[in-house]
Amino acid sequence: MSKLSRITARLRSTSGQAPAQESAVEEPTTQAQADRERRRGMNLTELALDFGTDKAGDHHYTQHYQRHLEHLRGEAFTLLEIGIGGYKNRKNGGQSLRMWKWFFPKAQIVGLDIEDKSWVEAGRIKVYQGSQDDEAVLERIVAEQGPIKVVIDDGSHRPEHIRETFRILFPLLADDGIYCIEDTQTSYWPEFGGSADRQDPTTTMALVKDLIDGLHFEEFVDEDYTPKYTDQHITGISCYHNLVVIQKGDNVEGTNKHWVLKERYGGAPTVGPHAPGGAQADL
Repeated sequence: MSKLSRITARLRSTSGQAPAQESAVEEPTTQAQADRERRRGMNLTELALDFGTDKAGDHHYTQHYQRHLEHLRGEAFTLLEIGIGGYKNRKNGGQSLRMWKWFFPKAQIVGLDIEDKSWVEAGRIKVYQGSQDDEAVLERIVAEQGPIKVVIDDGSHRPEHIRETFRILFPLLADDGIYCIEDTQTSYWPEFGGSADRQDPTTTMALVKDLIDGLHFEEFVDEDYTPKYTDQHITGISCYHNLVVIQKGDNVEGTNKHWVLKERYGGAPTVGPHAPGGAQADL
């Protein structure tokens, strides 16, 4: 008990009053503290619903993002999301940027939008204004923010913009990066620049189909084929309803075509019934 408390107690005792009990005063909990506590332990879908982004509810993207991006939660890296949202109300938007910020506590979150969304900026959230197919803008973002490890294309959803953005950004993506394209349903909607013709070579899904072919370029039998950058640097493509996730890496697993297709390539087979030991060709 402090000196002041002892004096106060003596005065109260002489006046017939019982000394007051000392008690710890709890600090009031702020809304921000309450939100942090409530979000602790939430998965990405729960965070999306909490922040109000349409990546869960209207769409079903977050369970797939959780699967592909969970391993990055403890890492420091840069995530770029194209399209910040809030177009019906100029002061809205940024819900998914805030979701990503919470899900990745060490990451730098960058947003790009055709409209001014500067009010969305906060700690670890940086916003740029510009078109998603403007090469100078995209190169500036990479130069200023360092290598981008995750790209989320949630921009115009128009195939011509998506394809051009991918052409520019994918080579600039970190070597082990992940490139995601949302709302690929517009490939089939002429109103969004897509086509009712599923064989149209200009759509987003036509790009994805070409990338899947290129993933297997080592198996091509036209020997004059020259591999493209994407052929050699895509190691996996996962397609979900209206969402595509592309993994970047060195695609150099090799091929067994030279001994399986011995009639085409000639020479003594190294495996198969005529090889030493008579081993059967392993496909």
